Amino acid sequence: MREFDYQRAHDVAGAVALLGTDPDARYLGGGTNLVDLMKTGVERPARLVDIRELPLDAVEITPEGGLRIGATVTNGDLAAHPEVRRRYPALAQAVLAGASGQLRNMATVGGNLLQRTRCGYFTDVSQPCNKRVPGSGCPAVEGEHRNHAILGASDHCVAVHPSDMAVALTAFDAVVRFETADGPGQLPLADFYLPVGDTPHRETALPPGALITGVTLPPAPVAARSRYRKVRERASYAFAIGSLAAALDVRDGVVRDARLALGAVASRPWRAAAAERVLIGAPATAETYAAAADAELAAARPLPHNGHKVHLVRNLVVSVLTELTEEAAR
Repeated sequence: MREFDYQRAHDVAGAVALLGTDPDARYLGGGTNLVDLMKTGVERPARLVDIRELPLDAVEITPEGGLRIGATVTNGDLAAHPEVRRRYPALAQAVLAGASGQLRNMATVGGNLLQRTRCGYFTDVSQPCNKRVPGSGCPAVEGEHRNHAILGASDHCVAVHPSDMAVALTAFDAVVRFETADGPGQLPLADFYLPVGDTPHRETALPPGALITGVTLPPAPVAARSRYRKVRERASYAFAIGSLAAALDVRDGVVRDARLALGAVASRPWRAAAAERVLIGAPATAETYAAAADAELAAARPLPHNGHKVHLVRNLVVSVLTELTEEAAR
């Protein structure tokens, strides 16, 4: 590990000033991803700005009936918050599906959003990787890729985004708030993550030096009946093979509203907009749910050894939406 400067920020403006626009500086929250990457030599920051003492650790109800979540709220506190569990249960379930209890008690909301999209080739500095060294190649395309992207990938990178929390936030139209030297700004989460294209090393649309200060969830009555389902290779904590955050409003046998986002299928959380268009206004049946999944997965481009993910995700969509429909009928 290289030597680095460490400074502790006491207010938001001070944190932004300490980081500046230095490309070799990083904000330090829980450190559950950044410190791991520093240990392996993937990340080599010259300066860390510790933001854990900033007053950004609250979950509040907005006047409109949504939620405002501070960037330093830990994942554990987020999942346990009664308003999160009541208004957006899929979000609480998604957080609990990620990592271990110890990691959730350290990891922060802002850090979770900024964790690197990665695979084994990215974390192994002896291997080429376009995310670490642009132009060096993506060995996963011809190598080990059983759990890699089936949607929105390119020949430059086929890694998948690892966050569970971000999948649920994507389904519910979350907005990321941030602060820069020029003042505050915000980005819909749908625009926060950049398409992989030919620049996989550029992962977010955050301005240089920006500090995430929180996330806002708009009011969404449909979210009160929602679910997060994660499929993984072992029962203990592991990255998803495929996951789904889903909310469904069914009245008189017809889907009135639907929110779907997929995880572990692309370089970013994947809003299933094509599936939603099929669902809304259609009969609440397994046939409709299968058609919605097929509409979303029509754009899938699996690699030679991960075609199973297409079938897995299809079954996941049908299963979860059927469960939500049966639950609503009780």
